Amino acid sequence: MLEVRQIESVIVTHWKGFMTAGKTNVSKGRKKQGSYSDVVDQDSDLQADAEHLTCSFNGRRVFVIGDVHGCVAELNTLVDFIEREKDLGAGDALIFIGDYIDRGPASKEVIQCLLSLKSRLKSDNYFLKGNHEEMLLDWLFEEGSESASSYLHNGGRECLESYGLKSDPRPEDALTQIPKSHMQFFEQLTRYIVSEKFVFVHAGLNALRPLSHQIDDDIFWIRNEFISNIHSFRKIIIYGHTPFEQVKFHLPYKIGIDTGLVYGSKLTAIELSEGELYQIEYGKSEVKVASFVEEGIDWPLP
Repeated sequence: MLEVRQIESVIVTHWKGFMTAGKTNVSKGRKKQGSYSDVVDQDSDLQADAEHLTCSFNGRRVFVIGDVHGCVAELNTLVDFIEREKDLGAGDALIFIGDYIDRGPASKEVIQCLLSLKSRLKSDNYFLKGNHEEMLLDWLFEEGSESASSYLHNGGRECLESYGLKSDPRPEDALTQIPKSHMQFFEQLTRYIVSEKFVFVHAGLNALRPLSHQIDDDIFWIRNEFISNIHSFRKIIIYGHTPFEQVKFHLPYKIGIDTGLVYGSKLTAIELSEGELYQIEYGKSEVKVASFVEEGIDWPLP
């Protein structure tokens, strides 16, 4: 595994789902030099620095939404559809897979939308950390780190512009512009969620490590080592991070739900109890619905 962080590169050719991405390395179990909680007092009802959650989802509907990357209009439309047409409510779980910010034009608006949904929706709402939220925190509090140095070139500039920071932004300026509630949101994101049948994680898992010993390098950044291989966790891994033209089913091992919204493709949500797929194309307002069975997937699994 590389010990030097490389700049994450994404090459999209005519965006037909073809994508290559350079894997980057992140620090393993690092202790931040600083954090927003060192700057202001916390008043959130969330537990800070959540490692992971263990949840019981048996008998419940579980909706999972893929990478948003600063595209707020499609996020709003998709969540409104699930809330209205699928009667999202108490007893349901709504999970966001991470990468809410960067690259797209409206990172600030996306975070504000998520905070509003958290307070408004009656469902149990869960927010995972993605590699882009991790890069932002590194840029803010790990000055000089390789992750921090690559952040602005990997969509971070667009994120900071949404907060009113132009030209050559500095971390100290960002801390005065990014609202306290947004910083608390970033710092309190969950690394992964384990349930009876599934694991929900941003990028994937390392099949050579026990589930309890996964490191940030894998949880936020892993690609082909996870995507191209099977594993023995005896759970289906729901992940984002690596965009595909369509939802990537590799059962009984994994389902990839990043369908490249910010590259002009679509935002995807799946519902796991009934096996349904909801998608909205970039710049459109219609949500298309399909069942896993219609997509040729035998569901539910035995």
